[in-house]
Amino acid sequence: MTTTDERTYWIRTFGCQMNEHDSERLAGLLEVQGYRKVDSPDDASVAVFNTCAIRENADNRLYGNLGRMKSVKEARPEMKIVVGGCLAEKDRDVIVRKAPWVDVVLGTRNIEALPGLLRKAEESGIPVVEFSETLNVFPSALPARRDKSFHAWVAIQYGCNNACTFCIVPSVRGVEASRRLGDVLGEVKQLCSTGVSEVTLLGQNVNSYGRDIYRTPKFADLLLALDGIEGLERVRYTSPHPKDFREPVARAMAESSVVCEHLHLPVQSGSSRLLKRMKRSYTREKYLEKLHMARELVDGLAVTTDIIVGFPGETEQDFEATMSLVEQARFDAAYTFKYSARPGTEAAEMDGQVAPEVVSRRFERLAALQQQISLELNEQMVDSTVQVMVEGPSKKNPDKVTGRTRTNKLVHFAAAAGQGELLEVKITGAAPSHLEGCLVG
Repeated sequence: MTTTDERTYWIRTFGCQMNEHDSERLAGLLEVQGYRKVDSPDDASVAVFNTCAIRENADNRLYGNLGRMKSVKEARPEMKIVVGGCLAEKDRDVIVRKAPWVDVVLGTRNIEALPGLLRKAEESGIPVVEFSETLNVFPSALPARRDKSFHAWVAIQYGCNNACTFCIVPSVRGVEASRRLGDVLGEVKQLCSTGVSEVTLLGQNVNSYGRDIYRTPKFADLLLALDGIEGLERVRYTSPHPKDFREPVARAMAESSVVCEHLHLPVQSGSSRLLKRMKRSYTREKYLEKLHMARELVDGLAVTTDIIVGFPGETEQDFEATMSLVEQARFDAAYTFKYSARPGTEAAEMDGQVAPEVVSRRFERLAALQQQISLELNEQMVDSTVQVMVEGPSKKNPDKVTGRTRTNKLVHFAAAAGQGELLEVKITGAAPSHLEGCLVG
């Protein structure tokens, strides 16, 4: 237990990489104020829950966690509990009504206000709830506290202009706002000067990056401009929307020496009928055309995707169309989700909600198919030698380290190596979700 005069903080992050990026900024803001990170909320003078609102169980997870924090707050009433992120935007005043022991609720567009809101809660003794309808400060301009010294999230764009019927992100993150290209390059240069060698560019739809500033997308230009930055070894990005993924970006990936040969291209469904209900603005055929284009231009490209099972109105024929697309596309991995109705989305009001037992049965079939494809593709890598960037000790075997290939494959191997080291590794074994290897030389 920390002493009462010691400032400490603990952050729990739910959801996507943008939330991880925002949590790094929340941590940075607290450390500038003299707070020290601890591993348990029981030891924290400030406990932060940075929430996600994408799936239904997000609500249950948050309120379950807040329920457990009630006894901690009762034992140490001076501690402060903060809720931020997308679920905070969605629920707003509901959070304090359900959990009145929460001290601060803030939105996705005003995370820079955290220190001031903590002071206000301390002075007033009542919960402080504050949101901004516009992005006042781009989060990347804020101080950050990163867990990986070699890797950094770099937000290039905030918000989303799409209207996917299953997604609540536009209503909780707002409209698209891009950073100026020079600002992004400046941040990456500064990061690399401090030892960062890998960055992941973040946006809800990175392919439209710059359209709001320059009247035309500038994502391909950004990828090419990153190529000459000293110390930068790898660039990743997420996520592109298939409707906006075009040849200039694929060509930039092929021409750049630092942009990794990995594309995450969410398909969501293999049925054109369902894609129309989802308002995804592409058909099955158009998606496969873009996938073929990317593979033709980028040598050795690995492709991952997102798929929703059980979207309202999904028939057996629609599901079989998804299965056949997965067989045809042969993704390296797929993040599959059971559809979850989110209040405030168009899909939540649609007819044809699919029975849970049907969704579960389809989900298991799809997962089994993708697992087999992933295994087959990984087995093709056995006996090859790949460049791996070390991420740290293996969680399952302390005698090994874990790293990633440029194609984002996870590799476990024995080596005395630290975070960020680039090593040549021979692949000796394969599983659906990872590779085994041995150090070359």
